[in-house]
Amino acid sequence: MISGFESIQLTTLILIVVAGFAAGWVDAVVGGGGLIQLPALLLVPGITPVQALATNKMGSIFGTTTSAVTYYRRVRPDLKTAVPMAVIALAGSFGGAILAASLPASVFKPIIVAALIAVAIFTALRPTAGELTALRHDGRKHYVVACLIGAVIGFYDGLIGPGTGSFLIIALVSAMGYAFLEASAKAKIVNMATNAGALIFFLPHGSLLWGVGLVLGLANMAGGYLGARTAVAKGSSFVRVVFLIVVAALIIKLGMDVWNDNFAG
Repeated sequence: MISGFESIQLTTLILIVVAGFAAGWVDAVVGGGGLIQLPALLLVPGITPVQALATNKMGSIFGTTTSAVTYYRRVRPDLKTAVPMAVIALAGSFGGAILAASLPASVFKPIIVAALIAVAIFTALRPTAGELTALRHDGRKHYVVACLIGAVIGFYDGLIGPGTGSFLIIALVSAMGYAFLEASAKAKIVNMATNAGALIFFLPHGSLLWGVGLVLGLANMAGGYLGARTAVAKGSSFVRVVFLIVVAALIIKLGMDVWNDNFAG
């Protein structure tokens, strides 16, 4: 069992704790905390990309669980929709993680950038979208659409990961008609399951840095709790603004990755 503390310096550990807290806050509001957390983990001496991904998932599951519980207590999201989504998403995430082991993420990144740009345009041009819940489907169709969203985005989280929470929120707002705040509450429950699915895959491979992961998880919990309370207090309009900021950051980050993969050097 590798703790990750073998050669880590105190300053690096402090940076990881700060990044974990910030990532937990962002994840609780709109998702996308991996943008902050994953680069911080790569500062650990000798860490491999797979170890960073596995440890990131461990930290994130602490935060998403905390924010999911906080949202549930204050927003009371419909578990009849969220739980089936979460179960399907867990299976999808596990499948995505299997494929990630053999297929480079660079293959999919240009598609993800295009999808994020479309999401940003949709959100910016429709300022009233997500203000109030007005469900688009009822009966069986509602649950079928929810499970399809869970399967697709769960698979994406296991395969690549960045922006999973943001994709969940915009899918719940645009395809299902939820308000941003309620969508964020449901997204946390589903995102908790996608983190678990990927972690189940990583655990037998010995890729996890347990010590660093636990420290990261505690920081993520604190950030997740504060972020969920902030989102509930500020409401859907606040979540929408933070959502657009995080999506813009995702576009820049993944766009730079695509550029470096295809044109650098």
